[in-house]
Amino acid sequence: MKEKSYVEDIDRSVYDFKDDEKDAYKLQAGLTPEIVEKLSKEKNDPVWMQNFRLQALQIYNEMPVPDWGPSIEGLDMANIVTYVRPNTNMKAKWSDVPEDIKNTFERLGIPQAERKSLAGVGAQYDSELVYHNVREEVAAQGVVYTDMESALKGEYADMVQKHFMKLVKPNDHKFAALHGAVWSGGSFVYVPKGVSVEIPLQSYFRLNAPGAGQFEHTLIIVDEGADLHFIEGCSAPKYNVANLHAGCVELFVGKNARLRYSTIENWSKNMYNLNTKRALVEEGGTIEWVSGSFGSHVSYLYPMSILKGKGAKMEFTGITFAGKGQNLDTGAKVVHSAPDTSSYINTKSISKDGGISTFRSSVVVAKNAKNAKSSVSCQSLMLDAISRSDTIPAMDIRTKDANVGHEAQIGSISDEAVFYLMSRGMSEEDARACIVSGFADNVSKELPLEYAVEMNNLIRLEMKGSIG
Repeated sequence: MKEKSYVEDIDRSVYDFKDDEKDAYKLQAGLTPEIVEKLSKEKNDPVWMQNFRLQALQIYNEMPVPDWGPSIEGLDMANIVTYVRPNTNMKAKWSDVPEDIKNTFERLGIPQAERKSLAGVGAQYDSELVYHNVREEVAAQGVVYTDMESALKGEYADMVQKHFMKLVKPNDHKFAALHGAVWSGGSFVYVPKGVSVEIPLQSYFRLNAPGAGQFEHTLIIVDEGADLHFIEGCSAPKYNVANLHAGCVELFVGKNARLRYSTIENWSKNMYNLNTKRALVEEGGTIEWVSGSFGSHVSYLYPMSILKGKGAKMEFTGITFAGKGQNLDTGAKVVHSAPDTSSYINTKSISKDGGISTFRSSVVVAKNAKNAKSSVSCQSLMLDAISRSDTIPAMDIRTKDANVGHEAQIGSISDEAVFYLMSRGMSEEDARACIVSGFADNVSKELPLEYAVEMNNLIRLEMKGSIG
């Protein structure tokens, strides 16, 4: 039988929740101190985390809804279930995962991808990790890759407490506070000084319950001189009710260390994706972001890099595809806080069938960031006359000794290019999909082969029905 790829799952409009979620434990919908306290007890949090959650909830209730992105009027927290525990504990062996959950992940390519080219895999289903494993040779290097709950209460508890929501603070914005109150699941990674992890680690998030939220927290610490590639995958089936994703990613890159953080998001069209990602980079360190954003009804997604140390570097490469009924507000932020720092942002967006794609960039160069260099490039491809693409750059330069540039281009598919490919035997649909895949090549070439193939498959699925 042909192995089914997770990209095929996005066309499913009906999903049997009762069968897949039998025996699952759910908190009631809504957001109150009682619900947060119940979640904290369910997670067996230490006292400091119990207090942190309640403080974050208070901040959430006091803060206004952000006004910088598209409308989220269709999102009502009174109808969102903040915690859904699947009918299993976390397993270290794939054979021990319950069949209903295992079948879902096998459609997504888990754990086939692990056997091919990964150093370790974590798989989260709704609010909890159901599977986690890391190769023995990687663990032998001292690399720690575990779920956040285990790290919070185990031997790395002090490290977690020192770093948890220190980069993304609850008072940053309303949905950061929401995350701080109801976070659940996620991954903790620590790469010791001088250790290079030769093959990627991956974490996969599946939000399967209708009307639920997913609030995973990813905390990665790459120590001095270390090197890591971490891959994050996300998906959800389509429902006729709103779902919410408000995860948080905090990345700490040590002196002369390097971290590549790759994300392929394949959320369904009923998803509000309000994710927050941030990196702190020390002297000589490098953070590389590779981002593919597909699906979701509304997205707020602007990974931020703080170049704290001299000579720190950031590269951001991203692609966004907005189709019918989608308003995707994405981009990147960088703060140059030290001399000789550099950043390069290269994004591409595609919009069709009335989809709205907005790119926002923010470049801040501090007064002491002498010889800082920053380049921002944004290219947009509109596939019809009813779609929309906007570019909103912001630059705050506080020193004369900096080199900062921005360029933006908006275009459409050339009829001549389509005709040429059709004359070589392609259908019009395949010709257009081929051109769009080529447009997105800057992202796909930065991904491991199997992920690049999946991304191109996603583009082909998104292109269906775009002709005319």
